[in-house]
Amino acid sequence: MGIFSRLGTLIKSNINDLISKAEDPEKMLSQVLVDMKNQLVEAKKQVAVAIGDEKRLKKQWDDQIALSKDWERKAMSAVHAGEDELAKEALVRQKEHDDLSHQFEQQWHMQKDAVDKLKDQLRMLNGKIEEAKRKKNILVARAKRAEAQKTIQQTMAGLSDTSAFDTFDRMAEKVDQIEAEAEASTELAGELTGDSLEHKFKKLSAPASPAADSALAALKAKMGVAGALPAKSTADEQRALPAAQADAPAEPAKAAGGKTDA
Repeated sequence: MGIFSRLGTLIKSNINDLISKAEDPEKMLSQVLVDMKNQLVEAKKQVAVAIGDEKRLKKQWDDQIALSKDWERKAMSAVHAGEDELAKEALVRQKEHDDLSHQFEQQWHMQKDAVDKLKDQLRMLNGKIEEAKRKKNILVARAKRAEAQKTIQQTMAGLSDTSAFDTFDRMAEKVDQIEAEAEASTELAGELTGDSLEHKFKKLSAPASPAADSALAALKAKMGVAGALPAKSTADEQRALPAAQADAPAEPAKAAGGKTDA
């Protein structure tokens, strides 16, 4: 199993474990991203090792090519020196390095293809993680919005119960009762304070409302009812009585037997 297959299996297992625990979505997604980033770091290390192997094979291939050329030069030198046997031995050694060179060349090409694929997968994984980051923000926003809607619905469901409003109504009636009792206590305290007889005379002498008297007079005048003018108060009548008696003409004295004088 390749490193990316193991990485995918680990990430899936972590996601399933988190989902089974029913954790907070934001915490779940954050933890998954942390795991993905950690695995990305490990994948980069593995890719780096593969790249190192590819470079090592390339160097070994180059070394074998260099050694092959070096033994070829030695064979030529032996030929120039008339040492054919020595030249043959140098050519045999050259052949060995040529064979190794071909083997390292094949291994290098295979390793290079593998490294290129690993690099592509690594870039793809990094892109998936960046996409997951963006999706995380969207999913968290959706989760918070859904949670807010759920809370509102639960609150509205609680408000649909009339017990809360009944409590408000009862409290309103109770406050009205308390206010009425307080007003009655104030009036009662005023009536019981001081001289009660004095209170009665104050009420008797309290002037009527001028506005009410004027309105009544205007209404009676409109209706043509006699006595359109407002009646005088008792105190006014008492003051006007002596004056009226003084202005009235004296009646002629009656004679005895009910006849008047001639």
